[in-house]
Amino acid sequence: MRPMIKIATWNVNSVKARLEHLLSWLELAKPDVVLLQELKCIEAEFPSLELESRGWHLAVRGQKTYNGVAVLSRLPIIEEWRELDGDCGEARYIEVTLEGGLRVASIYVPMGQSTESEKFPFKLGFLDGVRARAWELLEQEVPFVLGGDYNVAPDAADVFDVSAMEGQVLFHPEERKRLRRLLNLGLTDAFRALNPEPSQFSWWDYRGGSWPRNLGLRIDHLLLSPQAADRLVASGIDKIPRGWEKASDHTPVWCELKE
Repeated sequence: MRPMIKIATWNVNSVKARLEHLLSWLELAKPDVVLLQELKCIEAEFPSLELESRGWHLAVRGQKTYNGVAVLSRLPIIEEWRELDGDCGEARYIEVTLEGGLRVASIYVPMGQSTESEKFPFKLGFLDGVRARAWELLEQEVPFVLGGDYNVAPDAADVFDVSAMEGQVLFHPEERKRLRRLLNLGLTDAFRALNPEPSQFSWWDYRGGSWPRNLGLRIDHLLLSPQAADRLVASGIDKIPRGWEKASDHTPVWCELKE
């Protein structure tokens, strides 16, 4: 492993539509590992040539029109894992082992649509599946990072208005309970561990002037195993891409781990 490794997660909201944004940000931010969500393309249409020609190793799990997750890494990818209980075959999870032993996963938790929708129980079941996989990895005592768009704001500090969000999808008690159960296995929320200030968001709706008014939610997370958390030296939210024209509604969240 390098002396320092920078890991980021970003829901790009269509990798083809946002390819120039992605390439620009990779050059600007210089991450070592990037976990992408919501690719909205099948694997054959993923821009592999553009990325591999720039030195990236890739692991991609695509799906036509919806979903899709990927890992981009400067380090060689040794092994892939694509199975997750509760994903119902949707392209929402991909996990890899990198040269040096660090394991990372790109996760796209279902939004759930609404708390009355049949998709809401699917979301809860998916979060249970992530927890089950985290438990398996913890038993192996390997350093890992479970990053992605969790579509859950953990606490009041992570939403722009608690009264507006209380009981709603993205901040519903049952979602937050599932996320707490995952964290309570012994995982560390990389951003919150080093950034206690409230109103630091990673997603802003396209509607209602949410971005300029900072009416957002922190729903993108990097969750670290104890072995990875021991190496944590920095974390943050990079708001620059959210201000670009035709931006994704999410912006990258990152952390740095020492060797």
